[in-house]
Amino acid sequence: MATNKDAFKDYLQLEKKYSSHTINAYLNDITYFESFNKDNFGQDTIEQVNYNQIRSWVVSLVDDGVSNTTINRKVASLKAFYKFLLKTKQIELNPLLKHKALKTPKILQIPFSEKELNAVLDITFETNGFEEIRNKLIIDLFYTTGMRRTELIHLKLMNINFSNQTLKVLGKRNKERILPILPVIIEQLLLYKKERSSLENIMDDEYLFLTKKGLKLNDSFVYRLINSYFSSVSEKVKKSPHILRHTFATHLLNNGADLNSVKELLGHSSLASTQIYTHSSLSELKKVYQESHPRNKK
Repeated sequence: MATNKDAFKDYLQLEKKYSSHTINAYLNDITYFESFNKDNFGQDTIEQVNYNQIRSWVVSLVDDGVSNTTINRKVASLKAFYKFLLKTKQIELNPLLKHKALKTPKILQIPFSEKELNAVLDITFETNGFEEIRNKLIIDLFYTTGMRRTELIHLKLMNINFSNQTLKVLGKRNKERILPILPVIIEQLLLYKKERSSLENIMDDEYLFLTKKGLKLNDSFVYRLINSYFSSVSEKVKKSPHILRHTFATHLLNNGADLNSVKELLGHSSLASTQIYTHSSLSELKKVYQESHPRNKK
């Protein structure tokens, strides 16, 4: 017999089109609360709970040393579940309706400088083996397209249009978008394809990026790759694929690109998501303004 959790899973997968990773995170958070509720309040189900029960769970998480960011994520999963139950008329009131998220510190994500990018792309690639060519292409693709890590991992050979110099990526909620690629990237892609074809045993042939064993890359592999290369040239705390995406957007804005164009390239559904990247371009504008305005030259 199907449960509300099963129906919620189908809803996230079929209607919201969330990734399997996101769906599993939601369901794990809900299951965790179910266990807490049963142990502390003796209820086998969580469909009918009051806010005090949920608040007790939040307090226990705080006492256990769980970060506010993680607690907010867990509560958000629960809130989504109750919104679904309300939508499907399984409950009459969302117990989290008036809940306020815990305060979290704002973490400033600092993009790489052009100097740091050039240091990685021009200095660290001294050999021409398969892995070096692949790694350079990965870094350059992140920087010149702003694609997400999962989009790069799932990029397929058939998604590249060499004649039009574009590639197709599958973004969040299975939304496709077409990205332009620079001539220098086309050259790198052709070189990489030649090296890739010489691999002895290709298992995941449809995917563009492979390990030397012929397997599709995974999240941790790509994260370690970026972190490793940029650790040698940058002292920034975060050195990840997302910082390269952040760098792509910031450098475009610094060089005159309009916000709407950057939004489309990044695959954001709203300008609000793109505006988080404007702090660096604003700093650049202030610098230009202060250096250029006549009133500041006296």
